[in-house]
Amino acid sequence: MAIDLGTVNTLVFVAGRGIVLNEPSVVAIETRDGIPKVLAVGADAKLMMGKTPEHVETIRPLRDGVIADIDVAEQMIKHFITKVHGGSGRFQRRPKMVICVPAGSTQVERRAIRQAAMNAGASQVLLIEESLAAAIGAGLPITAPTGFMVVDIGGGTTEVAVLSLGGLAYSNSVRVGGDKLDEAIASHIRRKHNLMIGEATAERIKHDVGMACRPDDGDERELRVRGRDLVDGVPKELTIGQSEVADAIADLVAQIVEVVMKTLEQIAPELAADIVEQGIVMTGGGALLQRIDDVLSRATGLPVIVAEAPLMCVALGAGRALEEPGFAGVLSAN
Repeated sequence: MAIDLGTVNTLVFVAGRGIVLNEPSVVAIETRDGIPKVLAVGADAKLMMGKTPEHVETIRPLRDGVIADIDVAEQMIKHFITKVHGGSGRFQRRPKMVICVPAGSTQVERRAIRQAAMNAGASQVLLIEESLAAAIGAGLPITAPTGFMVVDIGGGTTEVAVLSLGGLAYSNSVRVGGDKLDEAIASHIRRKHNLMIGEATAERIKHDVGMACRPDDGDERELRVRGRDLVDGVPKELTIGQSEVADAIADLVAQIVEVVMKTLEQIAPELAADIVEQGIVMTGGGALLQRIDDVLSRATGLPVIVAEAPLMCVALGAGRALEEPGFAGVLSAN
């Protein structure tokens, strides 16, 4: 079993079956008489976000790609394992697990991930760096003596890696991802329009009218959004367009471009020559942000390709590393 334990979504790959689960990394906890109990996990818990009574709390146990709440993360992993196996009655054996981790994660953070997975029922836990998994999932021949650059924009981090001969030749990361984009959109609307919106609304704005740069033709899409007016304290509706969203997230897009440029400055000349020929491959949910590939291509002067099914690349790559002996070298027990 391979798990892409993401800040926003968790994907589970089972050997021989492919990706069998893709759900939000959210847990709803109900506290009665001081005793916490898991009320819902995944998609059901996400529906409750921002709408819970006092005794119910929705928690996202991962922040910036690493575990922030180990007990809740353990419950979430356990729930997903049980769901994948069709209920606890059918869960007969402790699976071997491969879990994806950010390249910049510390030993403490990695130990927390391993501990949560072991407590949730794993017999053995191996780790794979997200950039390597993303490259394998995107179909890149990473064991070849050729340099490839992968930009993986996840919910919590953006990982930039140059890969060659089955390993990381150079990697860099910045804690900017889908979550930060949502926060920037919500903050902009609060400052400019005195309107408070929730996480789910900010995420919908990003998906529907989010764009990495202003539209060129002036013919932009708009979206009606609702929230609470901070002046009058009453519900209010307004229209937001693509140009305004592009302005709201411009600083974060610039940070992603900057980390890519810094990586290109640090790599060996022979690897740079390969990347000129091969281009940059984008993976992760952030690669779906409209025109992010154009912005990156203009800044670097290199061709930029968005991988097929970018949201699933990391989970697919981790699954292939688990199934195929040729990738065993990319898995780590530390």
